[in-house]
Amino acid sequence: MLLSFLNMLMWFQPAAAGGGGGPSSGGGGGGASGGTSYCMMQAGMMLAVLAFTYFFMIRPEQKRRDEAEALLKSLRKGMKVRTTGGILGEIVSITDHEVVLGVADKVRINVLRSHIAGPEPEKRESGEAKDNGDKGDKGKKPEEARG
Repeated sequence: MLLSFLNMLMWFQPAAAGGGGGPSSGGGGGGASGGTSYCMMQAGMMLAVLAFTYFFMIRPEQKRRDEAEALLKSLRKGMKVRTTGGILGEIVSITDHEVVLGVADKVRINVLRSHIAGPEPEKRESGEAKDNGDKGDKGKKPEEARG
């Protein structure tokens, strides 16, 4: 396989620049080694491009796809999720292809399972406590807030 690839690359190699004469020109075998090194350099560059393409384009995409599949397999009834369209809801029922989301009281929508973007993170209560503490200080005059 590799030899046939190298032979194909030899076809695209430029013609060797000769000194102008047949057998009496001297140095009959010098051009062959230069052509082989050029061919090997081309093959090395081609392998470098293929390696770059694999490690920076194909492999990360495979990882993202695997993570998305794992996410879709982990969906359970009662989870709060967000769709790719931005709708936030709670999973009411789930099948192999569809998810029924409860988005409000007595409002349910069917969404394709593949259009679930991911679970919605739970909101922290510590952040709400900080907001409430700040609101109390805002209502006071500056002298009262300091002391």
